[in-house]
Parts: sequence; C-alpha cells; structure tokens
Amino acid sequence: MRNDTIEVGYFNGVSDTSSVRWINDCEYIVKKLHPKTKSEEQSIHMKILTTTENSYTFEYNLVGKSQTSRGTAIKLE
Repeated sequence: MRNDTIEVGYFNGVSDTSSVRWINDCEYIVKKLHPKTKSEEQSIHMKILTTTENSYTFEYNLVGKSQTSRGTAIKLE
C-alpha cells in the first residue's frame, strides 16, 4: 500500500513502513522509517517506466549508485 508520503510493504508476514518523496509523476525516493540494519538505511530511487490497468514496470537503484534493476508490481484484489 502506498499514498503520497508513506509506503507499507509486507515480506514473510512482517510489515515495513517507508517514507516516500516524489520527484515527479513517475519517480520517487523510498527510505525505511525503522531500519534494522545499516544496508536498510540506504534510500532507493524508483522510476515507473510503464503502466497497465493492473500493473506497472519500474526501475530502481540505491541512491548514489549507477547499477539499476527492473521489476513489475501487480495489483492484487
């Protein structure tokens, strides 16, 4: 779940809350609010590349790093 300023994700039944700072309509920065490790303190730059009715494809990387990865998010009913 995500709104303009907060994103809540779930992994293995555990919720995780992050702040969201929008750069423009298709790009935003995500930063965990309660990081448990040093690596979780790093912000992630997300860029939405394409959208459909039920999904979007995105590119992401750690802020300050050039290596990017891609993924697809699918809306669950």
